[in-house]
Amino acid sequence: MVLKTPYYLISEKKLLKNLKRISYLRENSGAKVVLALKCFSAWSVFGHMSKYMDGTTSSSLYEARLGREKFGKEVHAYCAAFSKEEMKEVKKYADKIIFNSVSQLKMFYNDVSNIKIGIRVNPKISYSHFDLADPARKYSRLGVADKRALLEIMTLISGVMFHFNCENDDFENFSSALDFIGNKYGDVLKKLEWVSLGGGIYFTKDSYPLKEFCKKLKKFGEKFEVQVYLEPGETAVTQSAELVTKVLDIVHNEIDIAIVDASTEADMPDLLIYRTEAKTVFVENKNCPEFSSGSKGRFKYIVAGRSCLAGDVFGKCKFNYRLKVGDTIKISDAAGYSMVKKNWFNGLQMPSIVVKRLNGKLDIVRSFDYKDFLNNLS
Repeated sequence: MVLKTPYYLISEKKLLKNLKRISYLRENSGAKVVLALKCFSAWSVFGHMSKYMDGTTSSSLYEARLGREKFGKEVHAYCAAFSKEEMKEVKKYADKIIFNSVSQLKMFYNDVSNIKIGIRVNPKISYSHFDLADPARKYSRLGVADKRALLEIMTLISGVMFHFNCENDDFENFSSALDFIGNKYGDVLKKLEWVSLGGGIYFTKDSYPLKEFCKKLKKFGEKFEVQVYLEPGETAVTQSAELVTKVLDIVHNEIDIAIVDASTEADMPDLLIYRTEAKTVFVENKNCPEFSSGSKGRFKYIVAGRSCLAGDVFGKCKFNYRLKVGDTIKISDAAGYSMVKKNWFNGLQMPSIVVKRLNGKLDIVRSFDYKDFLNNLS
């Protein structure tokens, strides 16, 4: 099958590597695991993922509905603030509704008291490389920071959520933070049925001490007699998808610049938002089936997008081969926070979504054309 670039390529085999580790965690820690749809909501692979996970967690009405209709199992519904109209719909889909504030809980309690209710807590500690994503940043609106306010509504809730990590691959840091939460909120936890520790914990990383992580979670759950939940997003889908592009032109301005038929602004906006570079770039051409960028390569390039934005750059790369127009460039780790944020900036062709099934079959599950662009606005 000849596929037209650009497209996102999701590999069920690569997904399976993460899912098996999630399965191991569930079996050995007693924790339940729900997929964070804010990070990844490509439902064409939900049938594959749902075999290894307990459900989904959402940040909006539409995500809650998607979780119910396409993933099944448990649906956790959270939002920084629900409207009255949204709450009428959310309660149709949710098994658990997690409020962000005491005021929202009190506003909607009578309408949803037949559903398990939780509240988000800001423990005032966090792990994040970026202030933009730090849930405990100064003046954070995310969660209840006043423990006294939390104690006043204990009879109204069955659980709490602590979401305090972002790309945390440091087990010792997480362990210390969990001890802090246990010490500070132990009296609260002992009165509840469940606790979510949120997402942002990179426990599927090859070097992560998964056994120790499981022991820590199990001990925590048993100590406070609560069902522990995790809400992985990036962790569940890391390294499972690529953005596949093609070199359209190579220009020179002190350095060779390969312009591809995709864009960071439109197709992988987090690279711009957090000012990071693509992790790995793979290239295919007629002379070499596949080679990747590396620090020892002889030929230096900037791989850049084709939008009008001057800073539309995927990253600086070094290769052992010269790039040519027509070469295929694959940009790794394009699953989390890429497809959910893609947009029509510059009216550029939006990447198709292709899934490589476990049996090797390629499915084009979604493609976009001018009508999609036309109907995006009015």
